[in-house]
Amino acid sequence: MSALNRFLGDTPLRVLLKLLVVSFLVGLVMNAFGWSPMDVLYGIRKFFLDLWNLGFRAVDRFLGYILLGAAIVVPAFILLRIANYRK
Repeated sequence: MSALNRFLGDTPLRVLLKLLVVSFLVGLVMNAFGWSPMDVLYGIRKFFLDLWNLGFRAVDRFLGYILLGAAIVVPAFILLRIANYRK
């Protein structure tokens, strides 16, 4: 078996034929749904941007809870420390 056959996994002619058949089937499905290659790329890009924004939205919400709690806890802590300082 030659290096090219090992790299491709089969003879070049068979690989070409398989790629043509799969390309035809994928093109047929994409045409049926009205998709273009750019639609697929934009969809992938949008997926990762939404995932990125969702992660930062969760961090923002988490930090918001911490700041909201700190607005009560820190002054109470300071008042308790001042009250215990006199004793």
